[in-house]
Amino acid sequence: MIIFVVNCGSSSIRYQLYDMADERALAGGMLQRVGTGEASLRQGSGGKEHTRMVRADDHAAGMRIVIDALTDPQIGVLSDVNLIDGIGHRVVHGGEEISGSVLIDDETLDVIRRCAKLAPLHNPPNIEGIGASMQAIPGKPNIAVFDTAFLATLEPKAYRYAVPTEWYERQGVRKYGFHGTSHRYVTLRAAELLGKELDELNLITVHLGNGCSMTAICGGKAVDHSMGMTPLDGLVMGTRSGRIDPAVTLYMQTRGLSAQEVDRVLNNESGLLGVSEVSNDMRDCISAAEAGDERAALAIDMFVYRIALYAGAYYAILPGVDAVVLTGGIGENAAGVRRRICDALGRLGAVCDENRNAETVGSKVGPITVEGSQLPVWVIPTNEELLIARDTRDIVEGLSQ
Repeated sequence: MIIFVVNCGSSSIRYQLYDMADERALAGGMLQRVGTGEASLRQGSGGKEHTRMVRADDHAAGMRIVIDALTDPQIGVLSDVNLIDGIGHRVVHGGEEISGSVLIDDETLDVIRRCAKLAPLHNPPNIEGIGASMQAIPGKPNIAVFDTAFLATLEPKAYRYAVPTEWYERQGVRKYGFHGTSHRYVTLRAAELLGKELDELNLITVHLGNGCSMTAICGGKAVDHSMGMTPLDGLVMGTRSGRIDPAVTLYMQTRGLSAQEVDRVLNNESGLLGVSEVSNDMRDCISAAEAGDERAALAIDMFVYRIALYAGAYYAILPGVDAVVLTGGIGENAAGVRRRICDALGRLGAVCDENRNAETVGSKVGPITVEGSQLPVWVIPTNEELLIARDTRDIVEGLSQ
């Protein structure tokens, strides 16, 4: 079975093509600057990467460019687009109405549209990507895999805010959480690696990229999560502030900033970038800190401290912790940051093994704590696209039965 995985942003289309017989990625790439006359397509296949400049006025045109690349006699991997059996879409927000991956029909699209008020930067381009796929590859089932779905198992005591009930019931004010597909993938992978049944597995999963989040996993299910109603809450991130006193937003408006300006600063000019004044990229912050930049050093200190703070809270609510799992670009590659995280979790029993930590740089799987560590810390590279492909395969197979 051939599965096409699509992740549409406001001006981009990321994609992967899988042969699910052996879960092998046949090709993958990204179309950038959709909506301009200077778009660029980068596609990798067979160990080679190809780049070309194209014109993509909208997502529909962009999808046709992607399909043409996949079937191109020189750089493509398919002789006919009809060889694709199903299309899986990453969709950010399903609200309270959808708690799993589903076949996309009119009802599903209505839910995604209604949830656009909760994810205005993500759900609308997700919808555009779905429409573009249906137009470019007609007659094939399209499946939605939601970032919020894995976090639908949170109980009211975890997802409700202590605000008037009317805010929750009429306005949808509650914690939803994000990065759920990544947290679900590493949870399933951890069960395999640790040799435990999923319903017996307790973890703290830590997704560290430009966006960062943590999830408490009890019996294989999410019971708490660091992001909130929006992705702004929780950990220190590349450009997002993470958790702050909500009154700060009101205070800054009394100091002359508009609500829109406060939102922009907290989402786009804060986090590592705001504190370091160097970069939102952890690699740049590390280099600056090593050169003596005190602000960059503080940004990294805050980044690690907040992870330890949430880990301690999750440790308190879980019946036990089989492992802490690090994933995402920073979690998979920044050995120095990982060592500092282990050191910060020392009171909980984590002891970093420098050799293991060095060996797992470059998105390699393995433990980075010493043998017998009371709190094992593992690096497990995430693969959201593969999980989307698996869910799509399972639903498509179910349709034919």
